[in-house]
Amino acid sequence: MMSTMMSNALNMVILGFDKLSVQQLYEVLRLRSEVFVVEQRCVYQDLDNKDVQAEHLLCYKGEKIVGYARLLPAGLSYAGPSIGRVCVDREARGLGYAEQIMRCAVAHIHEDKAFLETSDLKQAPLEIGAQVYLQKFYEKLGFRASSEAYDEDGILHIDMQYQTKPGQ
Repeated sequence: MMSTMMSNALNMVILGFDKLSVQQLYEVLRLRSEVFVVEQRCVYQDLDNKDVQAEHLLCYKGEKIVGYARLLPAGLSYAGPSIGRVCVDREARGLGYAEQIMRCAVAHIHEDKAFLETSDLKQAPLEIGAQVYLQKFYEKLGFRASSEAYDEDGILHIDMQYQTKPGQ
């Protein structure tokens, strides 16, 4: 599966694992490690065997991957589909890229036939495990808390479910 969307000089590309080039995979893993392991000082196993079944949203500015999100099918992390590993390169923060990445990811999950065939979004909505400090950011995008805060690898998280379809 490959999908491409242009957004204010950003190029969003969505690829299945088997469509990622070696260079793309390396850049994604480098970015995830930089953000989640080095910056957040969180020692955890990033390679969790879910990447192979996921779709990968790569956010390009020019030739450089400046952001990323992992889109998981229903049943892999939650009952419904989910978005995770959302990150933006340190040098590209504060420019609204994370919001654009999330809007693109949500729209893709609600419009893509592969996700729709495996998910009943009425029965099992789109879900994320958000870091608590980002709760208001995700609420702005239509997500609502669906759990109490919990510790995951030393960082407080909260489960959130998407409440509305894009454009409503």
